[in-house]
Amino acid sequence: MRKNPRHIIHRLNQWRIQKISNRNFLVVLALVVGLIGGLASAVLKGLTHRIAAFLQDDVQWQYKYYLYLFFPLIGILLSVLYVRRFIRKGTFEHGITPIIYSISRKSSRIEKHNVYSQIITSALTVGFGGSAGLEAPIAYSGAAIGSNAGRFFGLNYREVTLLLACGAAAGIAGAFNSPVAGVIFAIEILLPEFSIPAFIPLLMAAATASVVSRLLYSEPLFHLVTDDWELEALFFYLLLSVCIGLFSIYFAKMSAWSKQVFSRIKNAYQRVWVSGLSLGLLIFLFPSLYGEGYIAIQQLLNGRHGALLENSIFSDYQHVGILVTLYALVTVFAKSIAASITLNSGGNGGVFGPSLVMGGLLGFTFSFGLNQTGLVELNVANFVVAGMAAALSGIMHAPLTAIFLIAEITGGYALMVPLMLVTAISYFINRASLKYSIYTKVLAEQGDLLTHEDKDRTVLSMMKLRYLLERNFTVLRPDEYPADRRHDIIHTKRNIFPVVDNDGKLLGIIYSEQLLEILLGEHTAKVGKTMRELAEKPVDIIRMDANMEMVMHKMNREDIWILPVVDHQDNYMGFVSKSAVFNKYRALLMRQGTYLE
Repeated sequence: MRKNPRHIIHRLNQWRIQKISNRNFLVVLALVVGLIGGLASAVLKGLTHRIAAFLQDDVQWQYKYYLYLFFPLIGILLSVLYVRRFIRKGTFEHGITPIIYSISRKSSRIEKHNVYSQIITSALTVGFGGSAGLEAPIAYSGAAIGSNAGRFFGLNYREVTLLLACGAAAGIAGAFNSPVAGVIFAIEILLPEFSIPAFIPLLMAAATASVVSRLLYSEPLFHLVTDDWELEALFFYLLLSVCIGLFSIYFAKMSAWSKQVFSRIKNAYQRVWVSGLSLGLLIFLFPSLYGEGYIAIQQLLNGRHGALLENSIFSDYQHVGILVTLYALVTVFAKSIAASITLNSGGNGGVFGPSLVMGGLLGFTFSFGLNQTGLVELNVANFVVAGMAAALSGIMHAPLTAIFLIAEITGGYALMVPLMLVTAISYFINRASLKYSIYTKVLAEQGDLLTHEDKDRTVLSMMKLRYLLERNFTVLRPDEYPADRRHDIIHTKRNIFPVVDNDGKLLGIIYSEQLLEILLGEHTAKVGKTMRELAEKPVDIIRMDANMEMVMHKMNREDIWILPVVDHQDNYMGFVSKSAVFNKYRALLMRQGTYLE
């Protein structure tokens, strides 16, 4: 007899629960998630760079650089075709925002196909020149691995969320060979609240992923290049952080505007043509926009400042310092446009990588430009590193992630003090203008984000009135008399009755005390009156489309515990009570609370 797979899983979980505690099992699962996440990171990096190397190095043709006009179009088109052919329509998302949404509103459930579909689509997009990063896709893939591993073993919400974060940490750690940054990223971006024991699974997952990724793909992201910082340059680090903080505000607003523009193009293939050709033209003018852009940053770190203009139509001017500075500055804004086009047109990637590249280019432009004046002599490599950290901190609202990531991938631990200063200042400048990061802005506007500062309001916004509606009330008709409904009135468990006509319209409410007094003969003057005559107008009513913040405002304003609910045509739907709201509120707080006791 063939056993049901669910039965086998159930038996396996029963055995596991008897043999090992959940706390220890989470550590074991975190190690497994880290192992698979590291493997996924290596596959994504290897596949993407192989595609890019083939197109850039293996294709030999006199006019091949004109193909750069079409490579991004092909990559985005292939990504869109894959999604529409192999994934159910409307279920594919990219970036870090959907991961945060799944934690807040989907019980940390991420669809299984994201384990591999994120890798395939991002490799096609970035390998063919899409100007985006691989970190968000691999974090999404890792999060899917963790989420589905937890659900497979029947773990609860907190434990699944922790494993989801372990997967994302593994993805970041494997992508950058930066385990510390992976752990901090998970805590700073994905887990609004955490407890100390959560560190252990996160550390295991990130460390394992970093080891596996390094074994399979040993090429470092950047080579160690930084030197110690000089006290005399401190003022210029602070000035750079202000500039990048302001730039991060521009980038966030430009990204939001770009998303609105592309959302107006309803046909997916029209978006591909418009974005692909636009992106191709930008890459033709600025070759460093191809793919992630890390090669250009490494060249700047190595002191090859004119390399930005190589392979471009401006290559003859790569030895003119002022023109190199201006070209780098224009490249920064071109990169911001190219990244937005890539991400809003159907391609898959993230703003993690572009943030690093834009910050590095701004650091180079700032320091190299000042050096051209002859008034100062700044260490360009150090400012490139500081610029990357400042941009990441401002755009993502993640200063700790920025500090440790940049320090790990560049060997910039000697720059720890400047990194701390530039990340803090850039973050506070952006936060002063934009309350939410580029990842959380949309979620906050939709009420799908749980925040520390406004938890009560946020939790209320997560509730839906239709799920709190109570319908088990005895409905009275307007032409009935109390004696007609004696049995129902006496035996009801509710103390309020809605009076509803034959068309379903709410005419009023009657409290049980009044009806019982009439039935006992204490109100002889009202004995002969119908329910319509006895009904009184409710203090207030709630519409079905009302949000829970408005519901609680009405209840608190009138100091009332329960209110009737009607639809847009005044048809009676039920009642909503403070008790139901409070119970749901407590459940959500427990659900969103500490992830590991």
